Amino acid sequence: GRRIKRLHINRRGWLVNLRYYLLACVLASALLGVVTSGFLAAIPLLTRGVVSILAPLQLGLTDGWENVPPITATQIASVALTAAVIALGLLGRRFWCGCLCPTGAIFSLAASLRLTKRTVSDTCVRCAKCVEACSFGAIKSDFAPDPTTCASCQDCAGACPVETINFVPRWQKHVSGPADIIETVSLTRRSMLAGMAGAIAVGAGISKLFAAGRDPAPASLPVRPPGSRSEQAFLAACVSCGECIKVCPVGALQPLGLQQGLEGLWTPHIAADWAGCDPNCNICTQVCPTGAIRQLTLPEKHAFHLGLAAVDENTCLPYTGKEQCGKCVPVCQNAGHNALEYMLVGVEVDDEGMPVEDTGYLAPVVLEDKCVGCGLCQATCHSLNVRKQQLLTAAAITIHPVATPGN
Repeated sequence: GRRIKRLHINRRGWLVNLRYYLLACVLASALLGVVTSGFLAAIPLLTRGVVSILAPLQLGLTDGWENVPPITATQIASVALTAAVIALGLLGRRFWCGCLCPTGAIFSLAASLRLTKRTVSDTCVRCAKCVEACSFGAIKSDFAPDPTTCASCQDCAGACPVETINFVPRWQKHVSGPADIIETVSLTRRSMLAGMAGAIAVGAGISKLFAAGRDPAPASLPVRPPGSRSEQAFLAACVSCGECIKVCPVGALQPLGLQQGLEGLWTPHIAADWAGCDPNCNICTQVCPTGAIRQLTLPEKHAFHLGLAAVDENTCLPYTGKEQCGKCVPVCQNAGHNALEYMLVGVEVDDEGMPVEDTGYLAPVVLEDKCVGCGLCQATCHSLNVRKQQLLTAAAITIHPVATPGN
């Protein structure tokens, strides 16, 4: 962006007000119970995009490429959005920060509380060096600064060849120089009221659009990370920042698609086909910045019920009488849950109704009172029976969410 100046928008005009309207949309939708800040706030947007690129690479290098889930449209959309925001730098330095970022709008609204002010002495030679140096576009072509856009970075003062620009305490009396070099606010009262009214209406429409995809039926809910609140409370707090996905050491947490509508887009869920929740890890419960995932100690995490395992007797190899399997039970026992045990099925009987020796198969049975829904059994079945040996088209034991997760 610094080198390709042909696309620069030097006079941004009304564009600098877009961030206020976007902030109004976010706040309006929040008041109506829908969180959209994660789509536009800088840190969630950047973190989510970077995780979508680097997490599969890291997982492939550490655990093997066969354990990397396929790239989804959700991840592609996340990367594309992050790339689009970065590409806005072609329109001028800090174009996103100065024109579109709602976080920047909050900082600008708080600018009236800052302790310093920018002053220009009467020795100004109007060389425009300050205009070129200002990466926020806070200095207009007539050299008048906009206090709501100025970040007090003082780059303009450093670029001034005659040292005419100073940042002084706001209570200090100072005569600013030429009368036409005065602070002017780009956001007028009329444009603010009209724009905010429109933005609030848009925010209300967005909230209805997002909420339209909600499906509270337990069977359709995703399996959320340990420590997650109930689905409605989780969606009300989660900003899809990707922090929990970033720190998951086994790649069990993946971004959700549109299964829960736009409101659930990019929120974390356990992709148990690829990895189960590590029983010795509680990192995701420590990094959530919004409280959508509560902090849990390891003992608390061991007892937290994410979901419940269920065996499909129509596809499970022992139940269908195809062969002995015995892959899911040991992994559950090694994790310390002991929620699976064997039951003898398919036993042949003789003419007298007595069981024939050495017939039947040991099949897994879920002990519901012990199962926490970690997904290790599903990940094992999918890895061995689906991907490697291709005996099944889908895991025969799967994790289903519970209506209210918890202890």
